[in-house]
Amino acid sequence: MLMFINEIYLIMIFIMGVLVFSMKRKHLLCTLLSLEFIVLSLFYLIFIYLMNFNFEFSFLMLFLVFSVCEGALGLSILVSMVRTHGNDFFNSFNLLRC
Repeated sequence: MLMFINEIYLIMIFIMGVLVFSMKRKHLLCTLLSLEFIVLSLFYLIFIYLMNFNFEFSFLMLFLVFSVCEGALGLSILVSMVRTHGNDFFNSFNLLRC
């Protein structure tokens, strides 16, 4: 019963992360933080799933590697955007200008 309650909380956390991702898309930093929030909730949900069915945790290491690569790519895009345009607003730069 306790694991079922934890899974419900994790699904609610995931849904809150998706809502923040869809509503707060003015700044790139807010969207990156909400993506990391979603990744962490998915990581914990996969961990509980694998623990319940006695599977190996090698998939979690692969998942963590991809999430770290995603975070590093997002931070590099954020740094390059701040260097070229001065801020992280999506509305402040023109996509057609390159």
